[in-house]
Amino acid sequence: MFRTLRRDVRVVFERDPAAKNLVEVLLCYPGLHAICMHRIAHAFYRWRLFTVARLISHLSRFLTGVEIHPGARIGEGFFIDHGTGVVIGETTEIGRNVTIYQGVTLGGTGKEKGKRHPTIGDNVVVSAGAKILGSFEIGENSKIGAGSVVLKPVPPNCTVVGVPGRVVRRDGQRIDSIDLRHDQLPDPVAEALSLMQAQIEQLEAKVRRLEGEQEAEGDRELGNLQHPDRAQGNVSAS
Repeated sequence: MFRTLRRDVRVVFERDPAAKNLVEVLLCYPGLHAICMHRIAHAFYRWRLFTVARLISHLSRFLTGVEIHPGARIGEGFFIDHGTGVVIGETTEIGRNVTIYQGVTLGGTGKEKGKRHPTIGDNVVVSAGAKILGSFEIGENSKIGAGSVVLKPVPPNCTVVGVPGRVVRRDGQRIDSIDLRHDQLPDPVAEALSLMQAQIEQLEAKVRRLEGEQEAEGDRELGNLQHPDRAQGNVSAS
């Protein structure tokens, strides 16, 4: 447990540039407090002391704004940035070196028994406000965009955005380090709108060209009607 705690403290310095010193991290990081209290609650949960475990979880939610069910299984290197509004369900499984941001929900979709919450692979980043609902797996090295609602499995090495969430990028290569640049995710809606705008501009240019050709043809015909001798000369010359 203490080795895991040291790892949880170390990842704060690795992933948060605002962390200045050990005292600040130990006293002022609610995400760290939440995961430490969860590990204690989880131990009581495994000992089947469910009421004690839930009391610790309830106290943690009151102090940190992070709600983690004591039954959730969380690996080493887990980092919750800011943390307010994070909810993690009972049968959630989280791998190693996972990062989540404020407002994230790892929840279920109904009242079914058994495994009903997601399984998060290693090195996954879940951005602010994202919701992952249901019993399925998020593949390792994947990124979930801010505000996304994920309702089906995600393969490894993917980027997911939108409501409902959809895979918009899959590089197929192993990611050796954790990519925290969740602000640089593709926006398929914006890309589609940009493509439509470019096509509209092309059509408008084509219409203007055709209109110009028609106006020129109309001017020639009007000139021929006003000056029949000139029109006849043009015909003779041709």
